[in-house]
Amino acid sequence: MKSLLFLPALILLSSFSPAPSSVKIALMKYNGGGDWYANLQTSLPNLIGFCNKNLGTNIDPAQAIVEAGSPELFNYPFVHITGHGNIVFSDKEGENIRKYLIGGGFLHIDDNYGMDKFVRPQMKRVFPELEFVELPYSHPIYHQKFDFKTGLPKIHEHDNKPPQGYGIIYEGRLVCFYSFECDLGDGWEDPDIHHDSPEAREKALKMGANLVQYAFTAVE
Repeated sequence: MKSLLFLPALILLSSFSPAPSSVKIALMKYNGGGDWYANLQTSLPNLIGFCNKNLGTNIDPAQAIVEAGSPELFNYPFVHITGHGNIVFSDKEGENIRKYLIGGGFLHIDDNYGMDKFVRPQMKRVFPELEFVELPYSHPIYHQKFDFKTGLPKIHEHDNKPPQGYGIIYEGRLVCFYSFECDLGDGWEDPDIHHDSPEAREKALKMGANLVQYAFTAVE
């Protein structure tokens, strides 16, 4: 297993520049009226704390907030996007996200419920030549520090459908992971927000840690 620091190899192969002691991960702010801020207060901060404690990472405890079209996007090796409603990327924003992902970045899209019909066409603007593909349970993203033999855990019921993990794969590399019918981000929040069971929250945090570990270390 590689070191869970922000790998020098990743820095050399991509557009990113932060040193290991200054690594931050970010929540993406987008246009369209959807609630990009749905899990703003505790979700990513709790995941960061869990990763630093259980993976030995050195991520800044304070999440960043980055706009889809900002050049600051390239400062973050892991970017999380969530919400319930509409999401719109302009041509400039779509191109910025594309360059970020091709350059070595990793995007986690978490459907907080109701986002699916909006985010899929927007990601087609980012990668018009690619489709989301459902990842098999054998994919390494499910088998990092924590082992998920049957894929994503089910955190919130919503439509009572099974959770599914989709990916966008560019030139053999998974650049975007989309968690659907799962709601990992809600499971990362403080327990008094959604009143999820300790078991559900632990599963959500462990799967989130797998995403971070994969984004920081995977070489495909």
